[in-house]
Amino acid sequence: MGLRLNPTQRQRRLGIELRKLRDASGMNAAAAGAIAGLGPQHLGHIETGRTGIPEAKLRALLHGYGCEHQTKVEALVAMSESSGKGWWSNYRKSVIPQASRDLVELEAYSATHRTFQWVHIPGLLQTTDYMRTLFEGAQPDASPAEIDTLVEFRTNRQRVLDGDSPITLHAVIHEAALRMRFANAGIMRRQIEHLTSMARLPHVQIQILPFETTAYPAGFGAPFVLFDHAVPELGTTYVEQPVASPFITDQARYATFAETFEGLTAAALPPIDPDPEPEFYKKRDSLSLIQHVLYTL
Repeated sequence: MGLRLNPTQRQRRLGIELRKLRDASGMNAAAAGAIAGLGPQHLGHIETGRTGIPEAKLRALLHGYGCEHQTKVEALVAMSESSGKGWWSNYRKSVIPQASRDLVELEAYSATHRTFQWVHIPGLLQTTDYMRTLFEGAQPDASPAEIDTLVEFRTNRQRVLDGDSPITLHAVIHEAALRMRFANAGIMRRQIEHLTSMARLPHVQIQILPFETTAYPAGFGAPFVLFDHAVPELGTTYVEQPVASPFITDQARYATFAETFEGLTAAALPPIDPDPEPEFYKKRDSLSLIQHVLYTL
């Protein structure tokens, strides 16, 4: 079997975690490989995600590294055994890049998402008209068929909010995203109203960070998503940026982003309550700000 030329994020992550465990054990590649009957070069390919590892050999490695956390062991085994196939596999030969397919696979296997956006509405909460306007503006040379594919792909992503076991989504959205005018007033109105509708779902929490907040984390402005895992050290940060890898697996950085998100939730207005009490107009919360923005459209 040939080596993978372009490992997925999941395959790279498995290799990263195995390398971390090996380093923590103090073993070199030769000693670690001997535990599972692997040569050092073969183990190196596993640690870079360029090839897989049979379950028995993986369990032998984990045992040799002293990984006794059973939940983590099973999580790594599941990561290794996953085929990586899902509805997103149908887009391999399309305009959808590998990073976007990696993102969707990560979304599908994460139970909780925490996201911050300051210019755009988060993708999982966008209407089709809104996302189409975004794609047409970002990719002016794309054909109508390519734009249709991009919209279809993002719409399919939103399935994670449906079904019997939907993900839990906590979104903090800057007021700026509500007031951007790259889309016409009708599209923005429908998009903002959609936020209120989505907030009715028990697993969706939406907060608005107003312009006049005095507690915004200084020097921090990149949109990001925290994908929380049942095993905390397997959490992943996805940072929206035009260059380099958008996936951050370093746990110190993950903790920094998590701390930042907590600061954002504290600075933002209380969550949207689509079914407020009669005296809701006395409150200053996310819903009242949304209603004010709608009034100005």
